[in-house]
Amino acid sequence: MPKMKTHKGAAKRFSKTGTGKTKRRKAYKGHILTKKTAKRKRRLGQSTTLSKSDEKRIKRLMPYA
Repeated sequence: MPKMKTHKGAAKRFSKTGTGKTKRRKAYKGHILTKKTAKRKRRLGQSTTLSKSDEKRIKRLMPYA
């Protein structure tokens, strides 16, 4: 059987943590930042983990990560 291919779009957006969870960036920090508070922008800069339901879909896209 041939190897499965990694979905490159997903590989650029998600990474694995040491414990095996999937790490992602938060949305809404791309533009229109003037109306957002400094606290909100600071929180959006931090990374977070995927929910369980989304993690199954992303694991299918990145079989070797």
